[in-house]
Amino acid sequence: MIILGIESSCDETSAAICCEGKIINNVIATQTVHKRYGGVVPELASRAHQQNIVPVVSQALDNANVSINEITGISYTQGPGLLGALLVGSSFAKSVAFAMNVPLVPVHHLHAHILAHFIENPVPKFPFLCLTVSGGHTQIVKVSSYLEMEIMGQTKDDAVGEAFDKCAKMLGLPYPGGPMIDKLAKYGNSEAFTFSETDMPNLDYSFSGIKTSVLYFLRDQVKDNKDFISENLNDLCASIQKTLVKMLMNKFLVASKELGIDQLAIAGGVAANSELRNVLLNEINNGCEVYIPKFEYCTDNAAMIAMAGHLAFEAGFTGELHDSPKPRMPF
Repeated sequence: MIILGIESSCDETSAAICCEGKIINNVIATQTVHKRYGGVVPELASRAHQQNIVPVVSQALDNANVSINEITGISYTQGPGLLGALLVGSSFAKSVAFAMNVPLVPVHHLHAHILAHFIENPVPKFPFLCLTVSGGHTQIVKVSSYLEMEIMGQTKDDAVGEAFDKCAKMLGLPYPGGPMIDKLAKYGNSEAFTFSETDMPNLDYSFSGIKTSVLYFLRDQVKDNKDFISENLNDLCASIQKTLVKMLMNKFLVASKELGIDQLAIAGGVAANSELRNVLLNEINNGCEVYIPKFEYCTDNAAMIAMAGHLAFEAGFTGELHDSPKPRMPF
């Protein structure tokens, strides 16, 4: 079984080859055009995907020493994501599947992030809890099998990745701001400043409040000292990051105790955050087993799409050529 995986949900064009359940490579073309706008521009993203998709797939096949004629199945991101971006990947996947007469599998982007844990050992045991955190989603998911997942809690407004990026923008940092906050926070004092946290009922989150708290705090401080941000940048980054990670982990650990599950995992782009990784790893001391993917499998990538496709093929699930991209695809 040789699976070609294609990812094009946002601003990363990626292709990967999965051979008999083993990821051979993971080629990613990152779009830099969005930096000047401070965020992803959907129209520019879809155009870049059109330019990148053929060379990226060709490179993945060449690096794996695999011919297109040897592909036995194709998996692609069906959603959620940007419609134009999804259309490029899905149209390409369907065209190749039709031309080569091979089956294809539409993959849920968030399911694939979770299934990235099965790319390399050690892998979590079922059931496990996965904190899925990205620029568009924040969820606590109970994973009972490869195909059986249930949301136990999620954000009711903004995603934590969006909160990182918006706070970074307030500090004058370039897009994407989340990684910049993580980088500068290493040199700051996380106890320097405090920001309000929104306490939602049950296992749900809210991150709109902390953005407002940071905005008003900076506004008041800059009134008295126009250089306040530049003089305290590292401390601000460390304090913002600590607050956001604390909010994430508090609910995640409550879910672990309430459900009696000590297998804990993180997934998604924000799973690359060093503070979140370190705090989660500390739970090993409390008797939990912790699983964190490699950095390259946290951000959007085709390796997770290829692995999700492989697992779906093994379970006998395939899609149809008339399956449509779903920008707001339900979990």
